Amino acid sequence: MHQPIKTPCVKVCVVDGQTNNCLGCGRTLGEIARWARFSDAERDEVLALLPARIDALKAAGKLG
Repeated sequence: MHQPIKTPCVKVCVVDGQTNNCLGCGRTLGEIARWARFSDAERDEVLALLPARIDALKAAGKLG
C-alpha cells in the first residue's frame, strides 16, 4: 500500500517575491513544483532547511 507523500504544505500558498519562498511552508516554487518527484532523501533535505527559512522570513517581518 502506498504511503501518502509527506509535505510541509499548510495551505497558505503565497510566495515572497524577494526570497522566492512560500510564506506558508518555506519551500521555493521549484521545490513545490518538483515535490512529488523528489525522493524521500531529497524531501528530507528540503524539510531540514525549512525552519531556518521560516525564521528568516519572520526576522524580515514577512510573517506574523
